[in-house]
Amino acid sequence: MSDGKSSTTVRTRIREAAGQLTASERKIANAILADYPFTGLENIQELAAKTGVSAPSITRFVSKIGCSGFQDLQRQLIAELKEGQRSPLDLKTRQTPVGHSEFLSEYVRRIASVTQEMAATVSQAQFDILADLIADPSRNIFLLGGRVSNNVASFLSIHLRQIRSGIYHMSDNPEFWPEHVLRMRKKDVVLLFDFRRYQLSLARLAETIAQARGATIVVITDKWMSPAARSADHIVALPIEAGTAWDTVAAAIVLVEALIVRVSEADWEATQKRIRDWDGVRFSMPGYDQDTINGDDDET
Repeated sequence: MSDGKSSTTVRTRIREAAGQLTASERKIANAILADYPFTGLENIQELAAKTGVSAPSITRFVSKIGCSGFQDLQRQLIAELKEGQRSPLDLKTRQTPVGHSEFLSEYVRRIASVTQEMAATVSQAQFDILADLIADPSRNIFLLGGRVSNNVASFLSIHLRQIRSGIYHMSDNPEFWPEHVLRMRKKDVVLLFDFRRYQLSLARLAETIAQARGATIVVITDKWMSPAARSADHIVALPIEAGTAWDTVAAAIVLVEALIVRVSEADWEATQKRIRDWDGVRFSMPGYDQDTINGDDDET
């Protein structure tokens, strides 16, 4: 794979080529994107039968998205699957060293680049849809993440609970998932965070929710796509590479903070009342000294 290809996924190139595709080629594109990347890993005869187009049309399609042939398309899709399973040990072997003399400032520059990339790849329309779903008080919001990304889900849920009711951060223990799933209604929203070294349990959970409850599923992942994305109604693909042994969740945190602010302002009057009521209960609990919290503690 050339350097030009390696910087973008097959999914991205299919979307970029959308305006140049014929009606038959759009059928192929839609089939691959609907169950990405697995449909693209079927043999060419199976793909032709599934889409009702000829093998030569498939060959022309893969050429338009920058592949030298159908086998090259499959090699790239397999490479993407492998990329999604990279561990810190794998990433360390190809990291771009951060200079130790100015480590912090250089690392901050890298993170700034990641967040700028996020702003360029997540459209305003996509952000608006997500914010509107979360702000809708008629919908319950269920959140969960993977082994590390669950911390991002927790950060979002803590703030959302102070803004509106109906926020449920699901337990990371699958034994408790049935209680949440059985509570879900079709109009509710499920937010799943899953970045590479994906949690297959989240994919199974998303599939169960889609089939049994029909709730709207939003998967926030990276460009290699969590398997949970196969069941998603909305997918947000974020940049996570900082050129080090560790992927960064900086873009996810920036996105989440933007959502918190946007959702809180959707109905600021209701938000203010919720926060006042929330704090009224919180400060009445044992262990809270309002004077100390306000900085008015009079030490004796």
